[in-house]
Amino acid sequence: MTKKSFAFPYLFWMIAFTVIPLLLIAVYGFTDRSSGAFTLSNFLAISTKEHWSALLLSLKLSLISTAVCLLLAYPLAMILKKTGTSRTGFIVFLFILPMWMNFLLRTYAWLNLLDDGGILDRFFGLLGIDYRSPIGTTSAIVLGMVYNYLPFMVLPLFNVLSKIDENVVNAARDLGANSVQTFFRIILPLSFPGIVSGITMVFVPALTTFAISDILGARKVLLIGNIIEQEFSTASNWNLGSGLSMVLMIFILISMAILNHYDKNGEGNAF
Repeated sequence: MTKKSFAFPYLFWMIAFTVIPLLLIAVYGFTDRSSGAFTLSNFLAISTKEHWSALLLSLKLSLISTAVCLLLAYPLAMILKKTGTSRTGFIVFLFILPMWMNFLLRTYAWLNLLDDGGILDRFFGLLGIDYRSPIGTTSAIVLGMVYNYLPFMVLPLFNVLSKIDENVVNAARDLGANSVQTFFRIILPLSFPGIVSGITMVFVPALTTFAISDILGARKVLLIGNIIEQEFSTASNWNLGSGLSMVLMIFILISMAILNHYDKNGEGNAF
């Protein structure tokens, strides 16, 4: 048995559960629902007012969530880097521990916390403070995205920052650079692969999400992911859903191209 034969199970898995489903999406996306003839209407349906508005809102919330995750994750990754080796593993473990819980359960926990009659509502009620639930707003969706995807920003950043040689930082300080100069001219450029990787790993799932907007948006905020999910489940229009999905795949491919360009050696990959 050659070494190449050990790759056969992986190849079978990739073909059966990745390549074939993508080909089916392409077939549905470029065929008419009624006649089965070739068409671009499913793909071009993104230009309708409802779909275009949902796509723009998805892009907006995804960019906001990604920016917030980056602003929160970078200082945290710096703190983890400076923490002793014995403590770092335990802190990282505590940080990723919620990820062991089901994604939907974590999101429903926020619903119980933020909704009317929830924990915060009762807490502020005891203090005599009027509480307005953010459930059903874009703010609640962004909060859910940040909470669920923040670890995917922290881990690549921590992975890259931990690889930075302290001698390089010390050399910059010996040459007269202060803390701000050292950060912007040494640490930040060297951590850029982790930033790009983290942005990609947060932006893509945030752009395509529908569960968070369904739960925390209370079905009042319609994102492009919700429209695609409804086309597959409620409307049973797999052709239109596939066409819209292919539009999102373009953004995924663009993100992956950016990742490969700025992180050619995979330095930002923490998984």
